[in-house]
Amino acid sequence: MTCVLGLDVGTTSTIGILIRLPDTVLATASRPVRLSSPRPGWAEEDPDAWWTNVAAITRALIAEAGVRPEAIAAVGVTGMLPAVVLVDDAGRPVRPSIQQSDGRCGAEVAAIRAEVDEAAFLAKAGNGVNQQLVAPKLRWLAAHEPEALARAATVFGSYDWINFRLTGERAVEQNWALEAGFVDVAAGRLDDGLIALTGRPRTLVPRKVASHEILGRVTPAAAAETGLAAGTPVVGGAADMIASALGAGIVAPGDVLLKFGGAVDVLTATDRARPDPRLYLDYHLVPGLFMPNGCMATGGSALNWFARTFAGGEAATAAAAGESVHARLDRLAADRPAGAEGLTVLPYFLGEKTPLHDPAARGVFDGLTLSHDLGHLWRAMLEAYAYAIAHHVEVLADIGHRAERFIVSDGGSASRVWMGIVADVLGRPVQRLSGHPGSCLGAAWTAAIGAGLVDDWAGAARFVTAGDRIDPDPANAGIYAAGYARYRALHGAISTVPR
Repeated sequence: MTCVLGLDVGTTSTIGILIRLPDTVLATASRPVRLSSPRPGWAEEDPDAWWTNVAAITRALIAEAGVRPEAIAAVGVTGMLPAVVLVDDAGRPVRPSIQQSDGRCGAEVAAIRAEVDEAAFLAKAGNGVNQQLVAPKLRWLAAHEPEALARAATVFGSYDWINFRLTGERAVEQNWALEAGFVDVAAGRLDDGLIALTGRPRTLVPRKVASHEILGRVTPAAAAETGLAAGTPVVGGAADMIASALGAGIVAPGDVLLKFGGAVDVLTATDRARPDPRLYLDYHLVPGLFMPNGCMATGGSALNWFARTFAGGEAATAAAAGESVHARLDRLAADRPAGAEGLTVLPYFLGEKTPLHDPAARGVFDGLTLSHDLGHLWRAMLEAYAYAIAHHVEVLADIGHRAERFIVSDGGSASRVWMGIVADVLGRPVQRLSGHPGSCLGAAWTAAIGAGLVDDWAGAARFVTAGDRIDPDPANAGIYAAGYARYRALHGAISTVPR
């Protein structure tokens, strides 16, 4: 029996999957993660907590599946990007991670914009100058936490950190390096000039590896903690949204994945790189393809914050009824009319990434009256992310990427109410998936490819079947067209970003 392990270091949870080739899921497991925002616009997590989760999850998967550790032929790790994890010479984090959604470095982004030719930077790096880049985050640390930065020997992404803990190898996966702003897209290699924008030594950024490249093998120390067999190969890994898209079958132009995790992602496949400053450009896991995409600063993380902060009473009611607080809030929202009776939310609680790239943006509840209740507020939150998706689809069309078929995945797609709102706002059906475990599946399949166990990239879709299709309600078309117009106008009215 040949098995492969996939791990996903997510914003709100760490998830693992153990698959048996060619098409069987043996077990899945997850552990929660806490996002910290100690100051407005900040987003941090504890990298050691990710590793603790990985060790526990791996042991749980092996026990549940009843397999020998030696049966696991390869490991692949995916995660959010480009999180920034700084480690010292001994391999210990020098501070909490700075998450990809963190908006603290607006001044540093502006400084880099003043230093470079933005059009030339975009053409070379494939992505524009924005808060997603790692250089401004490192500049912020140089100004505000120089002692911590001085101790840093290596900068990693989230899944690169787990790979390091598994193998002892210091390397960064190609899409982390690309979104970090360190890759010359045409040459396909790390660029010293781009890395120099960090103001740090070149040695801070380790070697770049391909997603399916075997970067190392599980060390005896990591084997003792995780229960894996020492010597198990570990591949470079994958950005979470790219891995999720592979599992969802996004390999043809016109297919769009809407990924509802801690953040909301919008992704499509293409055989041509068309850099645009409003979106991100990543490599597809299939060699030779690209994946232009958008990623919002929040999504499930903001909904979790809302439920935790404002729905304490409903949480108790939900628990007594044996349901989650999110399901309870969904039922309240379903009883409120489309458009939430004039309540509009801007979901920019950590600033906003694509397509605005405005780290100074903030969450807004506009049109709030005494007639609104918790159900209206929750519905308006769900509608806000649907409007944000529509904004991304507009940008994709403007660049020349058609959007014809919408597939939805990850935890938020389980919400029938939310997906119905998305279909109504887009005016297009959305296809839910059945059995898609998320990004961890793509990570596992990438490991199987890298270890030479399989050779068909599209084979990852064998683990996933089509679920129900949710069609838009024509009666809501006019309401949501007006709501979307209000949503777009509202940010323009309050934005401090020069236009």
